[in-house]
Amino acid sequence: MNISGIVLAGGLGRRMGGVDKGLMPFAGKPMIAHVLERLRPQVDEIIISANREIGRYAAYGFPVIADEIKGYAGPLAGLHRGMCMAQHPLLLSVPCDSPLLPADLAGRLLKALQENGADLALARTGNRTHPVFCLCRSSLKDHLYHYLQADGRKMSDWHDTLKVVEVSFDDEPQAFANINTPEELESVQHQHRPPD
Repeated sequence: MNISGIVLAGGLGRRMGGVDKGLMPFAGKPMIAHVLERLRPQVDEIIISANREIGRYAAYGFPVIADEIKGYAGPLAGLHRGMCMAQHPLLLSVPCDSPLLPADLAGRLLKALQENGADLALARTGNRTHPVFCLCRSSLKDHLYHYLQADGRKMSDWHDTLKVVEVSFDDEPQAFANINTPEELESVQHQHRPPD
């Protein structure tokens, strides 16, 4: 089944000093460059969701889309816009600050989605879910639009309205390293070798 991929880079980067996280250097190049390299073999098209630095993101050669819902409404606003633009029935969402994301993310999420007849599959390590790492049906766009119009913003609350399957990635916990601050970025770079 064909899959569209969306890289969510639309936040304000407050904890990164107001800098777009995807553009912060990791192992010699911006984090989003690593993300795109790992995502490209897994999907049939890539879209970048960004509300700032549009030109810098566009330089990677993929369409860049801004949120339709104004006011930095969070990752769900980017996901919704991606659903509207996606050319394929499934949409794989990843954050721009995950340079170690799994090379088999799409395949494992797709298998679980199909086996369970779910609306959405998301990654989990241990007892922690990673809602932004998810594969969902693009046909959910109207459902998500109504949730956002009712001022819904939390991914987990939206997931509660859907049939969701969680997929364990306990074998790759480092792939979901959360990089929100310069200190976390330095720590992850120190702990992990650069992505292939």
